[in-house]
Amino acid sequence: MICRFKKALLTTGLAIGLATASFAQKQLFPEAPGMVSFTYRNNFAKDVPATLDMVKGNGVTDMEFSNLFKQTPENLRKMCDERGIKISSYGVSYEDLVGKTDEVGQAAKTLGASYVRVAGIPHKGAFTLDNAKQAVADFNKYGKMLKDKYGVTFIYHNHGFEFQPYEDGTLYDYLVKNTDSKYVSFELDILWAFFPNQDPAAMLAKYGNRYKALHMKDLKKGVERGSLSGSTPQDNDVILGTGQIDIPAVIKAARKAGVKHFYIEDESSSSITQVPESIKYLNSLKK
Repeated sequence: MICRFKKALLTTGLAIGLATASFAQKQLFPEAPGMVSFTYRNNFAKDVPATLDMVKGNGVTDMEFSNLFKQTPENLRKMCDERGIKISSYGVSYEDLVGKTDEVGQAAKTLGASYVRVAGIPHKGAFTLDNAKQAVADFNKYGKMLKDKYGVTFIYHNHGFEFQPYEDGTLYDYLVKNTDSKYVSFELDILWAFFPNQDPAAMLAKYGNRYKALHMKDLKKGVERGSLSGSTPQDNDVILGTGQIDIPAVIKAARKAGVKHFYIEDESSSSITQVPESIKYLNSLKK
């Protein structure tokens, strides 16, 4: 009798396990996403430990920090380690990449980051070919230094202004094609591709493994596209799946490209309430 009962329990457990595995296989995005610190910038500025607790409470264990919030790299790493949070990417300014390369590289190494990210290129007025050429030279030079000396990979994050027409494409295409893939990779901010009338899924298909990470965000319905300003009100960031971007198509293209880091970046004033809803949406998607 006892043996039959144990066998029944094992059979039931196996069935539940197989059902759970089957459900996960049908999910397009079963895992927890990563998070960009800018999403909770105001909270981090007030209380880093409490904000990390909130991040962990959402199931997030992968972070991209673009601000140390008055912490040393050592202290921030310690607080994240205590919560089982990995700092996979460290965002810095273009000026710091060029002027403080060693400081940036050492901080990234201390944080345990695999990537150093820059999210803009200095320019006045419209972005020009000369701006792009200077960025290519700098990205190649300092990307090599970061890789050779500190073992971290440089990634560039688009911000919308790079899509000025050039030849049969855009100046963004120029940046990708003329940077050395050994030392320069990319992070695709899907809103800052979509807003200037680009297709983020098509970009992922076109440049494949040049992309290492995404910024996942959605553009409010009704917002007109086509601007190359690199600027839109922060409250135009809405819960994933409620805006204009085809999020499932982006995720499928990113999977095919080999992207490993899917960071949510919600710049809105409602990020605390919107992020959990975005995570629910991602986990509800089916293949």
